[in-house]
Amino acid sequence: MKTYTVQGMDCAECARTIEKGVSRLEGVRSVQVDFAAGKMQVEGDAAPEAIRERVEALGYRIVGVGARRAAPLQTSHTNGLIGFWRYLLARWETRLAVIGGAMILVGLALALLLSGRTDGLASTVIEGLYIVAMLVALYPIARSGVNNLRINHDFNINLLMSIAAIGAVFIGETLEAATVIFLFAIGEALEGYTADRARSSLRSLMELAPAQATRIRRAEFVSGDNFISLGEIDTAGRGDLPGRPYTEEVVPVEALAIGDTILVEPGERVAMDGVVTAGESGVNQAPITGESIPVHKATGAEVYAGTINGSGALEVRVTRLAADNTLSRIIQLIEAAQSVRAPSQRLIDRFAHYYTPAVVVVALLVAIIPPLVFNAPFYDTPDGRGWLYRALALLVIACPCALVISTPVTVISAITAAARRGVLIKGGAHLEALGRVRAFAFDKTGTLTTGQPVVTVTRSIDCETGEPCAQCDDVLALAAAVERRSAHPLAKAVMNAAQSRGLAETYAPADSVEMLAGRGVQGRVNDKLVTVGNHNLFDAEHPHSADLCALIEAAEAQGQTSMLLCDGDRVRGFIAVADRARADSQQVVSDLKALGNTTVMLTGDNAAVAQAIGRAVGVDDVRAGLLPADKVDAVKGLMNAYGSVAMVGDGVNDTPALAAATVGIAMGGAGSAQALETADIALMADDLRQLPFAVRLSRFARQLIVQNIALSLGMKAAFMLLALAGGASLWMAILADVGMSLVVTLNGMRPLRLR
Repeated sequence: MKTYTVQGMDCAECARTIEKGVSRLEGVRSVQVDFAAGKMQVEGDAAPEAIRERVEALGYRIVGVGARRAAPLQTSHTNGLIGFWRYLLARWETRLAVIGGAMILVGLALALLLSGRTDGLASTVIEGLYIVAMLVALYPIARSGVNNLRINHDFNINLLMSIAAIGAVFIGETLEAATVIFLFAIGEALEGYTADRARSSLRSLMELAPAQATRIRRAEFVSGDNFISLGEIDTAGRGDLPGRPYTEEVVPVEALAIGDTILVEPGERVAMDGVVTAGESGVNQAPITGESIPVHKATGAEVYAGTINGSGALEVRVTRLAADNTLSRIIQLIEAAQSVRAPSQRLIDRFAHYYTPAVVVVALLVAIIPPLVFNAPFYDTPDGRGWLYRALALLVIACPCALVISTPVTVISAITAAARRGVLIKGGAHLEALGRVRAFAFDKTGTLTTGQPVVTVTRSIDCETGEPCAQCDDVLALAAAVERRSAHPLAKAVMNAAQSRGLAETYAPADSVEMLAGRGVQGRVNDKLVTVGNHNLFDAEHPHSADLCALIEAAEAQGQTSMLLCDGDRVRGFIAVADRARADSQQVVSDLKALGNTTVMLTGDNAAVAQAIGRAVGVDDVRAGLLPADKVDAVKGLMNAYGSVAMVGDGVNDTPALAAATVGIAMGGAGSAQALETADIALMADDLRQLPFAVRLSRFARQLIVQNIALSLGMKAAFMLLALAGGASLWMAILADVGMSLVVTLNGMRPLRLR
């Protein structure tokens, strides 16, 4: 599979033209062209030169092969008229259009100077200038149109414009023909310029991570205080790092391997994903997670490529290769997301596929039927336009660019705007689906709550004082042995409590550990099967006393979660933990309700704990004691009731429900490869506050798509009627088409400015 960077694509129709043309080459097994990213992926044995020739024959250019990053025109970053002028001069077809425009101006100036004296030679010279101007500007347009007809057997807008211009010359409208082609070429360049501006919003993400990093290597100690130097030794250290000898080497990030150590100076961007091994600093993670406040990083903290170091120097051990770091994965997923067409875009694409040929047939009928059947004038007369001219105006109006570009530009802008806020939306389909959601289902632990519960009660059935004792400590130590390898928040709470009380090493880690989905965990400790699980599991499988049940129910009534422990012979006691609602959960739930959504909490926890958290955050409905399969059933029930449901979760147990929902939203995508890969949308900073923003953004994008489609179709219909009535000239038609393309493009870029 080879990846090519393609320039010159002004709309999604261009991508389909290239895709169809390249797929016809011998040796090409598959080809996919992504208009949004400006890339083409080709699988097969076809020679790159043959692919390049085919793309150029269709009127486009390959500017990079196998490049990870896009290769944009260097001048396209400049805004305003100067930037657009430079963009024009960078394209050979628009350079020809500019030359043609200059010749038109010369012809107009001559006509003005020779006003009243334009008979004979002067008139011939002026007409000749107009024809030459048209031919100069028309050459790349006609070449593309004819080649597309020859290669793809399709009519495209370039061929239609060529026919219209030649037809206008044929009926004596040379100035109009030249002007139309000039305006069309400039309009296509404007569309390309605005599309490139939209792509540059993604390109800015690509440029976040540095291309180089400072790799450091410490001296190798061999015995006592003697060491073998790896090079020139700096014994003073750097910044606030410990003064240990090391060497420095600036290397490309691609040369770094997992386990290498890099130095990140104050103010520098972090070059690679990794873990801090020395130093302390605040790191601005806004480019990745959208967090506005720098995050404190010390030894053991994880940092991401593309983030900005604060005032302290850091040593970072690389944990991911350059091609696999968080920023690279985000960019890859965003690029893939932009190629996942929204339902409205697929509908428009199907419409456009039939629209252009249909207009050609209509234009042909308009030119032929009135003169043949109704004896109407074929050519222009002093009394009005002939039907040939009206047919040519219809051909000009046939350009579908404004329509087909209306949705992808909006999707690109919305996905990029979301990424800037730390919300990764993996496709236009998911963007539109989020805008239609009317019910949100939330997991509890780690989603509506902090996900960092702490042990509040440890009680053994053998405890006689009611206060922590040796028997209570043994319950906690046994639970820690089983939970040691689990990443579940409740397991972490048990381990933290055991470590703080010096009990973590009392027993060796359990063997044959098995997760009991939604119910608990079990493993063998000293050849005994130790089970840690919820009350429902123990009610079903491990008989225990009514007194113990009463203690557990009292703890759960206060919003605590209980875990019972059986050592294989008998139930030994229970551990209660408490989780806190996130500080922003209540506001997020309130904002979603204000947007007209129903909110439901789905949790495997017991009803008392769930109700306590539910009341604290203000959800409409609480459903507790659910296994993963029960959560799926709950989501399906909500879909039957509301039509469209989003599931928000953070754990492996939530994955089936995320998949079952209309839109699956994962928490903490920046730290979880699984969340990035499985969810439709990922909140990179584990920040629920971005969820209402994402909903508003998706609804805004859907509104813009509807506006753009309505504007495009409305303008087409109005000018078609005007052309049939003889009231639309060729240059008016092309100006309207170019203007509408710009309007829908600029309107589609509004999500980038949404606050």
